[in-house]
Amino acid sequence: MARRGTSGRAKGEAVGGDARAKGRQERPGSGRGAGRGEREAVSRSVGGGVAELVPDRERPHGWTLLIDNAPQSHVDLDDPTHLSFAYQRRLGHVIDLAAPPLQPLHVLHLGGGAFTLARYTAATRPRSTQQIVELDAPLVQFVRDHLPLDPQARVRVRAADAREGLGRFPDGWADLVIADVFSGARTPAHLTSAEFLGEVRRVLKPEGRYAANLADGPPLAHLRGQVATAAAVFPELALAADPVVWRGRRFGNAVLLASALPLPVAEFTRRVASDPHPGRVEHGRALTDFTGGAAVVTDAAAKPSPAPPPSVFENP
Repeated sequence: MARRGTSGRAKGEAVGGDARAKGRQERPGSGRGAGRGEREAVSRSVGGGVAELVPDRERPHGWTLLIDNAPQSHVDLDDPTHLSFAYQRRLGHVIDLAAPPLQPLHVLHLGGGAFTLARYTAATRPRSTQQIVELDAPLVQFVRDHLPLDPQARVRVRAADAREGLGRFPDGWADLVIADVFSGARTPAHLTSAEFLGEVRRVLKPEGRYAANLADGPPLAHLRGQVATAAAVFPELALAADPVVWRGRRFGNAVLLASALPLPVAEFTRRVASDPHPGRVEHGRALTDFTGGAAVVTDAAAKPSPAPPPSVFENP
């Protein structure tokens, strides 16, 4: 699930004025065909709580997906290349840099949300083959009902646990694996271990890349452990986050990028620094020093990522 974040901001910043109280029922007049002034929020109970689609007042066909009032994804049906959330823009850079422009990719998305990154890939790299593994089948149906995928896009959605679904893919299938999985605002423990990342590397092509949306706050113990764990599986790493997250001043997102082969660190750094909400990228020795000797996480010792503080999703 593409969990957490706010429109135009990194994960962990306060939810803006478009957030509505949960429990609103589905109504006619919503969806792509409705006029700008006629659109209303729609909601449905799903596996993870109450899912709600709230219209973006600045984009005629833009919608924000919330689960239990926490923003998850933003989609613009007219412009799927528009990535509103900061962490999704950084993952968009990863997609852009995965191969020369317009070259089709095999992409595995662990976590579906509103299919934002799959839509982005289909728009920027036509003829790509994509698979989404999303545990919450009612959420998948809710999104399909109100934010349908382009029928020409080669995107298949499987209702399964992310690690279970990953295990069904053949060796060397993917150019890119993107993990954005949260349950109750926390990454499940079984998706934080070296064994899990070993499965990711098995599914990747030799030159393939892994990208993950991680979340942590002071003192960044979870993030340090995830970087140390990824370093035990992949020789090449980079990590992008807001400067205030790097300094341990706020709970927020970090995008981890990993590969067996050298990464386009310079270009990734330039793009992240040029975003509307600029981030910072670390790699090499600086990233190793950041881990501070953190232990590699194994299945036997794995824990979910920390829960965000309540203030993260409060209205300003």
